[in-house]
Amino acid sequence: MGNNVNQNILLIIATIIIALGIAFAGSQINEGLTEFRSFDRSVSVKGLAERDVEADLALWSISYTETGNDLTVLQNKMDAHGKTLLNFLTRHGIKGTEIELRQVNVQDLMAQSYRQNYASNRYILTQNYMVRTTNIDTVDKASKDMGSLIRAGIVFAQTQSVTPTYIFTKLNEIKPAMIAEATVNAREAAKEFASNSGQEVEGIKYASQGYFQILPRDDTRTIQEAQQRNKKVRVVSTIQFYLDD
Repeated sequence: MGNNVNQNILLIIATIIIALGIAFAGSQINEGLTEFRSFDRSVSVKGLAERDVEADLALWSISYTETGNDLTVLQNKMDAHGKTLLNFLTRHGIKGTEIELRQVNVQDLMAQSYRQNYASNRYILTQNYMVRTTNIDTVDKASKDMGSLIRAGIVFAQTQSVTPTYIFTKLNEIKPAMIAEATVNAREAAKEFASNSGQEVEGIKYASQGYFQILPRDDTRTIQEAQQRNKKVRVVSTIQFYLDD
């Protein structure tokens, strides 16, 4: 009988231990689910930052042509027009170190097998000058006075653009500030969402910077971004914030 009593006591103790273990495990599971849901509770928003900037580098490709049948005469005319062009550029404040003379392209129409006959001019010579300067104003003013070169007899190549290209090179200098601005913008959007759902915005769970765009400040269909001095830099960041009650 004593053995039966001892066995009953041991059985009761074992039952109690098992019950306590199950209760503890249940509490741990419940706590884990609560933490998981809290961890997963977040909102993803986009933050926008824009800034108006001005180009700090100008590239200007100027090409002109001469046509005729005598290469020596054509070269002399090309050299004369080259001096006219250089005087024009220096008169507008562009330095000689900012002007690069490139090779002459010679096209012989008679040498083209598909062309049986050619017009009175057999040769087409094309000369190119490249202007590269950080003095944007000089290029801007000179490009508006191209009519004086036309009046001097210079014929610009049809395949070449005489419109300067304006470049903004200081993007890396403004990136940190714009990313910070986009982050603040995103947090404000997250706060607006959280306030409507009775929650608060916590730290950042995930962030994607996005890519920077350089756009024309004045959005026109006729003038491309590269031809505008004034530009707009834009970045859109995607940020996921933790939410808490």
